[in-house]
Amino acid sequence: MPTLNKIRTAIRGPQDPIPVDPALRSLRTALTLFFALDGLLFAGWVVRIPAIKEQTGASAGALGLALLGVSAGAVATMTVTGRLCHKFGSHPVTVAAGVLMSLGIALPPLTHSALALGLVLLVFGAAYGGINVAMNSAAVDLVAALRRPVMPSFHAAFSLGGMLGAGLGGLVAGHLSATSHLLLLTVVGLAISAVAGRALLAHPAPRPEPRTPAATTGSGSGKGRRLVVVFGLIALCDAYGEGALADWGALHLHQDLGARAGLAAVGYSVFALTMTLGRLTGTVLLERLGQTRTLVAGGTAAAVGMLLGSLAPTVWAALLGFAVTGFGLANIFPVAIGRAGELAGPGGVATASTFGYGGMLLGPPAIGFLAETWSLPVALTTVAALAAMAAAIAYGTRNVVRAAAR
Repeated sequence: MPTLNKIRTAIRGPQDPIPVDPALRSLRTALTLFFALDGLLFAGWVVRIPAIKEQTGASAGALGLALLGVSAGAVATMTVTGRLCHKFGSHPVTVAAGVLMSLGIALPPLTHSALALGLVLLVFGAAYGGINVAMNSAAVDLVAALRRPVMPSFHAAFSLGGMLGAGLGGLVAGHLSATSHLLLLTVVGLAISAVAGRALLAHPAPRPEPRTPAATTGSGSGKGRRLVVVFGLIALCDAYGEGALADWGALHLHQDLGARAGLAAVGYSVFALTMTLGRLTGTVLLERLGQTRTLVAGGTAAAVGMLLGSLAPTVWAALLGFAVTGFGLANIFPVAIGRAGELAGPGGVATASTFGYGGMLLGPPAIGFLAETWSLPVALTTVAALAAMAAAIAYGTRNVVRAAAR
C-alpha cells in the first residue's frame, strides 16, 4: 500500500493526472459529509450545555460528572468499534454510528437531573467515539485507493462542521429552546446520514493494494503495534493542545492580559480558523514535504506559537501565537490517525484515537492543576512542550517508520 511519505512517487504530474473512479469520488463526498456531521452535532450540543445545566438544576460539580458520560462512552466504544469494523466493515458502522449520534443529541434536553443527563450522554458519547473510529478507518482505505494524502481534508470538514454548528447554535440560542434546537439537529443528522450513508453502503470499502511481506509482518508484529502506540502518542500531544486552548485560552487572554470578554472569546476562534485552514492545505503540504517533515514542521510551529501565546505581554501577540499554534497542530492528528490505520487497520485507528481522545481529556484538568500550582501562562507552556515532543517523536522514529513502510 502506498505510504504518505512516498506519495509523491505515486502521483503523476499535473499534465498527466490520475483518473479518479467515480465511485471513489462518491465515497469521498459521502465521508466528507460524515466528518462534517460529526463536528456539526458535537458543536451543537456543546453550545447548549448552559441551557441544559439550567434545566436539570445541576450544580457545577454535578454537571462536570455528568459531562464525563460523553468521555466515558467514547473511550469505552473506540476499541469495540475497531472490532466491529473488522467484522462488518467500516462503511456500515459509520452509517450506524451517524444515525445513533443524530438520535442521541435529542436526548439531553429531555432529562431533568444530573444522573439522567449523565446516562444519556453515555449513549451520545458512544456514538461519538464509534463514528470517529469508523469514518477514520474508512478514510484510511480511501486514501490508499486514491493514492493522495487527503486525510487532512476530512478533518477540515470536521472543523468546518464544528464552526458551523457553534455559529448557528449561537444564533438560534435566543430564539429556540434547547429541545427544539437539538431536535432540529436530529432531523438534519438523520437526513445527512441517509443521503451520505446510501453512497457508503452502495460501495464496499476500497481494497488496499497487496502489501509486501515485510510490511505485512511489520504491521502485525510487536514492532508494528509499538509504532501504532507511537502515533497514538503523537495524536495525544496534538489533542492535549486542542483541549487546553478550548477551555483555557479565553481565560488566559481575559485574566492575564486584560482583554475584554468579546476579544478574549476571539482567541479560540482564531485558533480554530487557522487549524481549519491548515487542514484544507494539508494535502498539498503532505505531497510536498512528506509525512515526517509535515509532523516535525507542524510540531515545531505549534511549540513556537504556543510559547508566544502563553508568555506574550500583549493580547495581539498572544492572538498571533494562538493562530500559529492552530496552523501547526492542524495536520498532526490526521497524519497520526491515518498512519496508525495504514499500519494496523481499524484496530490501529481505534488505538490512536483512544490516545488522542485521552489527550483531549487530559489537557484541561492538567492545565488547571498546573495553573493553581504556578500560573496559567506557565501551565499553557506545556502545550508547547508536548507539541515539541510530537515533533521529536516523529523525527526520532522516522527510520523505523520508513522501514516498516517498505
